[in-house]
Amino acid sequence: MNQSPAVRTKGPLVFLDMDQQALDDAYDQEVYAPNRALVVERRKAASERARAVLGAPKRLTYGPGEHEGLDVFDCGIKGAPFNVFVHGGAWRRNVAADYALQAEPLVRAGAHCVIIDFINVDQAKGDLFPMYEQVRRALAWVWNGAQGFGGDRDRLYVSAHSSGSHLCGVVLTRGWQEEGLPPDFCKGAVLLSGMYDLAPVALSKRSVYVNFTPAMIEKLSGGRYIGSLNTPLVLAYGTCETPEFQRQTRDFAAAVQAAGKPVELLVGEAYNHFELLETLANPYGLTGRAMLKQMGLAQT
Repeated sequence: MNQSPAVRTKGPLVFLDMDQQALDDAYDQEVYAPNRALVVERRKAASERARAVLGAPKRLTYGPGEHEGLDVFDCGIKGAPFNVFVHGGAWRRNVAADYALQAEPLVRAGAHCVIIDFINVDQAKGDLFPMYEQVRRALAWVWNGAQGFGGDRDRLYVSAHSSGSHLCGVVLTRGWQEEGLPPDFCKGAVLLSGMYDLAPVALSKRSVYVNFTPAMIEKLSGGRYIGSLNTPLVLAYGTCETPEFQRQTRDFAAAVQAAGKPVELLVGEAYNHFELLETLANPYGLTGRAMLKQMGLAQT
C-alpha cells in the first residue's frame, strides 16, 4: 500500500510566512536547483572554449591585495564600450576564470569585457565589507583607467549574478559616492538573481559563515539607498529560483520603479538560479539579448 509523504510540521514564523527551515531553504540554491554541479561544469567547459577562441585575456591588477585582479578581453576596437562582469557564488565561491564565456558575445558585438576577481567571505573571515570594497574599487579603477586599455569610460556597463548582483547593487546605489565617481559613471546594469536587503538573509543559515552585524545589514542593503541610484537597470530572476530570490528582485524592481527611475524586470520562465546565468552568455538568450540592447550593440 502506497503511503503519502510525511507532512512537515511548520515551526514558528521567522520571516514573512516562513519558519526557520523554509527560510534556510529559501537562501540555499541547491534545494531549488539540484543540477547546480552540472551547470557549473558546463560553464567551466564553455569558458575554456571561449579562451580557445578569443585567446587568453590580459591580466591586470586594480589594487595591491592578493585577490585584486581582473581579466580583460579586448575586442580590438579603440574607444569601444565595455562591460564589467561581477560573479556570484553565495559570497564564497568562484573566480573570474570560471566566467570567460561571458566575454565572447560582447567581444563579437564590438565591446571589451572585464571580469573581476575579489576576496570571498571565507577569506575575509565572515566579513562582507572587504568584498564590497574591492568590487567598488575595481569598478572605479576600470572607469578611471578605461582609456588605458582601449575602452570608452562614458560607455561603461555592468552585469552580475547572484551575490555579485548584491555587491553591484550596493555600489550603484551608494558606493559610487565613496569612490568619488560621477553619478552616471555606469550607463546601465543587468543584474540577475540578486539580494537587495540583507535583513532576511541574516536570519537564515547563511549567518553560519557571514558575521552579519546591524551596520553590515544597513550599509550593504542596496535597496535602502535607491534615492542615490542613477543607473538604468535590467533585473531578472527565474521562476524556478527560491521564493526569496524571486521576491528580492521583484521588490527591488518595484521600489526602483516607484522612485521614478528606469528599470525593466525580466522573468525567466522555467529557469533556475544557475540556468538563468547561461542566458547572459547567449546573445539570443533572455538576459544576453537585454544586455546587448542596453549597450546599443547588435546581436552577432
